[in-house]
Amino acid sequence: MTELKESIWTCLENKDMNALKELLNKSSQVDILGAIQELPANEQVIVYRLLTKDNALFVFEQLDTSAQQQLLKSFTQEKVAELMNELDPDDRVKLLEELPAIVAKKLIASLSSDERKATNLLMGYEPETAGRVMTPEYVALKKDMTVDASFKKIKENAEKAETIYTLYVTNSTRKLEGVLSLKDLVLANPKDKIADIMQTDVVSVTTDTDQEEVAIMLQKFDLLAVPVVDKENRLVGILTVDDAMDILQEEITDDILDSAGISDVHTKETSRSEALIFGSIWQIWRLRLPFLIFTLIGGLLAALVIDGFEDTLMSVVVLAGFIPIIMDMGGNVGTQSATVFTRGLLLGHINMKRIGKNMIKEFLVGASMGILIGIVTGAIAAVWHGMPELGIVVGLSLIFVSTLAAILGFVVPYVLVKLNVDQASGTGPIITSIKDITGLLVYFYLATLFFGEIMYEAAEEISYYCSYAL
Repeated sequence: MTELKESIWTCLENKDMNALKELLNKSSQVDILGAIQELPANEQVIVYRLLTKDNALFVFEQLDTSAQQQLLKSFTQEKVAELMNELDPDDRVKLLEELPAIVAKKLIASLSSDERKATNLLMGYEPETAGRVMTPEYVALKKDMTVDASFKKIKENAEKAETIYTLYVTNSTRKLEGVLSLKDLVLANPKDKIADIMQTDVVSVTTDTDQEEVAIMLQKFDLLAVPVVDKENRLVGILTVDDAMDILQEEITDDILDSAGISDVHTKETSRSEALIFGSIWQIWRLRLPFLIFTLIGGLLAALVIDGFEDTLMSVVVLAGFIPIIMDMGGNVGTQSATVFTRGLLLGHINMKRIGKNMIKEFLVGASMGILIGIVTGAIAAVWHGMPELGIVVGLSLIFVSTLAAILGFVVPYVLVKLNVDQASGTGPIITSIKDITGLLVYFYLATLFFGEIMYEAAEEISYYCSYAL
């Protein structure tokens, strides 16, 4: 797959579409899928357009809904209608559920009569039920049919059916009466009746059965498919093992996110990520620019703080040399803490409902690191400039800034998530602004406190020289 991906990139860089098309035609569907999933959205569109009809349909069905939506945006209305008609009903419904209601209605209207009927049937059932995720495309036999006649029916319906490995037997009113495998049919005598070889003890579910329960049932009984019946025991669809695996994966992911209290966060962060990656310049501006303006204002306020302590800097010039250390160390600690929070949140290691312990621990981590860094840097400053007071000011400032930045790294993104604001874009600028302003204030107030006598003597000396000059 890696070789295919690199070859695709080479063809795209050289703009050699003929070579790319030939390469794709020689590759397996699985390799094509793996390669296309790693391409940027605009290149996915180019590669997808060069696929054969069968490969294109396979790839599209396997992509997640966000990638499917991006591809649909690049297609003409005719291409979209053609693709939607070719999708399996359950895959089609899964995609339609993620689209805006107006778009979904237009796409449903573009379907053929049979496909529209099948789609509306599934969408009429409650979400996350067997009826919603089943496929109505299956092969049903009658018990008075012969094995020979059954093979003819299977051939007529095989191309459209979801699976032919498991076959179902219904009566004239579509009520489920039995089940048999394709193996049973192959081994039977061509003149045998279906009633003689079918099993009447059928494991089935109803349309309102929870989808996770159906998936577990398939796994438990080692079935390739399970029939879905209505309240009158009429066969309306089947749910296959591949769909069951997708359901279990989704349910496990949802359970993990729910247990961490971040199911909504995951959805919102996914939406924002798509906007930042695939959105227009204006959409990206709306998400990122406000926080950069906030940072600019914070920087100007920090400059005012420095300007307000101009006399302190003039009296003890060496203080200016440690301003970058104070600001940068706080920024690094804040970035680390924010990264720990974000990663822990998305991986389910941090529970939004019980975050107090995490915040206390991060406070202790920030304070302990600040004490260590403060002692080391303060000692260096004191020895370097022969000023113990400077070492104390620098050391205490670093302890304060590191502790503050660590707790801000958790509090700021937590508050932004609760306010439904993009924490990815907002956390850094907000932490930087708060940390810079408060850090400088503490630094200069400590300097004023410890160097007050020095500054007073400096002021006296300046006053003396000024009066002498006059």
